[in-house]
Amino acid sequence: MRFPNVRLSTLALHASLIAAGILVVIPVIWVVAAGFRTQIALLTGALWFTPILKNFTEVLFSKTSDYLINYRNSLVVGIASTLICMTAATLAAWSLHRMRWPKWVVYVFLGWAIMFHMFPPLALAGAWYTMMRTIGLDNSLLSVVLAHSVLNLPMAVWLMGVFVQDVPIELEEAAWIDGASTPMLLWKIVLPIIAPGLAATGILTFVFSWNEFAVALTLTTKQTATVPVAIAKFAQDYEILYTQMAAAAALSILPALVLLIIGQRYIVAGLTQGAVK
Repeated sequence: MRFPNVRLSTLALHASLIAAGILVVIPVIWVVAAGFRTQIALLTGALWFTPILKNFTEVLFSKTSDYLINYRNSLVVGIASTLICMTAATLAAWSLHRMRWPKWVVYVFLGWAIMFHMFPPLALAGAWYTMMRTIGLDNSLLSVVLAHSVLNLPMAVWLMGVFVQDVPIELEEAAWIDGASTPMLLWKIVLPIIAPGLAATGILTFVFSWNEFAVALTLTTKQTATVPVAIAKFAQDYEILYTQMAAAAALSILPALVLLIIGQRYIVAGLTQGAVK
């Protein structure tokens, strides 16, 4: 008598997941399709249209477009801030959970990290702009790299802390007994074990940096703008270039999509690591 109930619950779960997936995918499909429309076809809401590549050509190769430069800027900022963030987060997580800190120090540090992560980035952008201008880093990619590293560091520290705690302490103690130094211990023992978690956290950090808008808008100019800032600039004073904006948005999905496809198994393994003891 239990089998029908189990089957119905499984079907209901699958139906809910499919419905949730459709809700997520439909807006993406609409944006991508809008990039292949003409402005008139989009504004009139025509269901059937002849696909064109003009919008993508204008975005990528127009003399008035800096989108390729903006794309490069986002890649530089995303990769650099992710490397900085992951290095600092891994070392901080290992220090907090393996070195002999008083418990209150660990709790205060992690509590402050999560409180800082709750601050809206726009509330920090003005202060960061003043700071960067004072030290001569205003309107530079380095200022955005540093800001994004700070923004994503709390999340990375919390995630890496979970993965570091899953490393068997016996392995580390054996390495200490064999005379391993701290850098060798981290490189040979800890990092190979937490590699899935490192990959998962790194991909999430890159995606958050790639999509960040408010701080990048405040700290950049035309030549240093990132992709989200470039997309927003298609909304001009007297006209909104909807189809070109859609084309730019469709192109902006590619890096995150490629990362998610390549690192899917690492993300699943990393985010479920420690769920079952």
